Amino acid sequence: MKRILMILTSHQQMENTDSKTGVWLGEFTDPYYEFIDQGYQVTLASPSGGKPPVDGMSELTEHITGANRRFAEDKSAQESFEHTLKLAGLAAADYDAVFFPGGHGPLWDLATDELSGKLILEFFQANKPVAAVCHGPAALIKAAELVPGLLSGKRLTGFTNAEETLVGRSDNIPYKLQDKLVALGADFKAALVPFFSHVETDGLLITGQNPLSAGPTAMALIDFLQRD
Repeated sequence: MKRILMILTSHQQMENTDSKTGVWLGEFTDPYYEFIDQGYQVTLASPSGGKPPVDGMSELTEHITGANRRFAEDKSAQESFEHTLKLAGLAAADYDAVFFPGGHGPLWDLATDELSGKLILEFFQANKPVAAVCHGPAALIKAAELVPGLLSGKRLTGFTNAEETLVGRSDNIPYKLQDKLVALGADFKAALVPFFSHVETDGLLITGQNPLSAGPTAMALIDFLQRD
């Protein structure tokens, strides 16, 4: 049985606003059920452990996905979500891949979390895939600080500057993810039209652009694992 580690943000506060952020629910649920339906075992973790905050915008009717509705009826999944493991003590040796959902939270915590960064490096060193969607690729920032040049020339994607502007949160975040990844040397790619699904695979690194890309990013990871 393949084992997937999903690492969720624990961060809720935004800048210059009373609005809260956290996990973008569909970016967790869509991949989660792609993995579950393939018979994979999924372990949930976060920097603080326990229940991660959920971005309230992701629970609005226009953003609800079929996986969100399934999650609302899934007591087992809810139990796992409410009791995520802390990152301390986790090891890449115990899993076949790691997946980072988004929501704006990773811009603060996963981007600076040394345990998360070291885990990413462990997965790469063990020749195991690392996948992330939307703001989830912010987790790569710490790994690239620990190993300078890690992202140089790496083809990847994530939530774009244009999408950040369109959602109206540019003044509430510490930096734009696209700018940060490009500054680290990444070859940043994106769909021609904002909010269209887009996935990039470059070796062990699999990234998705936005919420609509969450399921397809998970499917790209599954395809990778099934080639083993």
